This record gives sequence, structure tokens and C-alpha cells, in this order.
Amino acid sequence: MGLNGKTHIPEILEKYEAELLADWLQELKSISNRRGLLKDVELREECREFLEVLKNAVQQGNLNDILSPEWNPVREILTSISRNRSQKGFTSTETASFVFSFKQPLFSRLRSELQQHGSALSEEVWLATTLLDKLGLLTTEIYQKAREEVIIRQQEELLALSTPVVKLWGSILVLPLIGTLDSSRTQVITESLLQKIVDTSSQVAIIDITGVPTVDTLTAQHLLKTITAARLMGAECIISGIRPQIAQTIVYLGVDLSDVVTKATLADAFALALSQIGCKITCSSER
Repeated sequence: MGLNGKTHIPEILEKYEAELLADWLQELKSISNRRGLLKDVELREECREFLEVLKNAVQQGNLNDILSPEWNPVREILTSISRNRSQKGFTSTETASFVFSFKQPLFSRLRSELQQHGSALSEEVWLATTLLDKLGLLTTEIYQKAREEVIIRQQEELLALSTPVVKLWGSILVLPLIGTLDSSRTQVITESLLQKIVDTSSQVAIIDITGVPTVDTLTAQHLLKTITAARLMGAECIISGIRPQIAQTIVYLGVDLSDVVTKATLADAFALALSQIGCKITCSSER
């Protein structure tokens, strides 16, 4: 604490608010806004709002616990700022600098006010450093959480896009698979396929694994579970894209696919599916 056991930080924030804002903006423009990711007017408004809620929070006298109720507005605005920066392409360091760059303007005012009181100045600087460090780390945590949410959402979207179920003809569906199969992806595949079977009342589903690089025991089990689920919904399944190396692997692993219809190509599987629903392919030749 400062003189008389009372911190001077609330008084300095109140007395030099305009000067602190101007000095802080100058610091920020040279650090976090050099790539033009944020308009000057937007940056100024963020700083003004933060300085206002910071001033109100420190006036409550609790500068040690930023998780206390009086710091709710500060945490809320930092959450908004951190999420906004993560969406605009700022790095975590640039995001944290929003708070850390306020140290220099604040320390300068503390020195000018308490330059005759060395002990009090040291205590005030330490108190301000601890407070701003906590707030800076909070912005980093929020930023990381926001980035993780974006990554998870993108992964889910890519997963959905990588497992399209297409109505090929009449009551025939095709599910082209590309890449490796794991438990989470298999669940999405099964759910998508079953929903499409219900929506289209399809009788046959072709699962094409031409784009699956390898088939191991786990992959085969995932496929069998999907086929079993489809059968319970009233649709027969055909696996296409069985290449020679995959066939050898399946035999070597001892995976039992005797109860599953398999074809080497999607064209062969489609022809079989047509016959299963009572359709035939005829070719007309010109005379």
C-alpha cells in the first residue's frame, strides 16, 4: 500500500484518466495494432471502456482478487476484447499486450506522484504490477479458450463435410469415405447414414472405401457396426472399393466379412444395388 496504508491507484486513475488513455493508446498503436487488424476508433473505445470499469473496480478497495464480484465488469469487457481479437487474427501475445501495455503509463504517473516516497512508490508499483499481470493472464486464458472453441467447431464442420451421404438413384444411397476412420468419426458416419435412410426410405446403402488408405481390425469393426445399424433400419449395405491390398489385409487380420456384400468398384456396387431394388441397366447401341 501507499502512504497511510492506502493505495493511490484509484486516485491516480481518476485524476489522470485522460492522460493515461492518451499514453496507453500510443503504446498500443506501436505494439498490438501494427498490422491494421483494428481500427483506431475501435481501439480507443475499447481502451476507454476498460479504463472506466477498471477505475470503478479499484475504487472498491479490493485489488488482490479479480474474481470477486466488483471485478465482474472488468472480466466481462476483457472476455469481449479477447474473443474479438482471436476472431480478427491477433496472436495471444498481442491480445495480452492490451493489458500489459497499460503498465508504462500507470507506472509513470505513480512515479510522478510518489517520487518523494520511495517505499510507498515500490509498494504501489508492486501492487499495480500484480494486478495488471493477473488481468493480462486472464486475457490469455480467454483467448486460448476462444481459439480452442473455434478449432473444435471447425473440426466438427470438417467431419460433417467429410462424410456426405448422397442419394445415388431411387432408393440407393452412397457414402464415400475418405481418410482414416476412428470412433468419433464412425459415430458421425453412422448417425448421418441412418438419418438419410429414414429421410429417403432407402433400401440399399453403398459404403465406398476407395479413399480409405488402410483397413485394420478397428476400421473393419467400425464398418460392421455401421452396417448392422443400417440393417436394423431396413437397408442393406454394400461395401465397395475393396482393393487387392485391402483384401489381403482383411484376410490376414482374420476379419469376418462373409456376411457383407463387397465389390471392387463403386460401379459394380451400383449395378448390384440396382438389381436388388428390381432395376436393370440396358445399353442402347446406334445402328
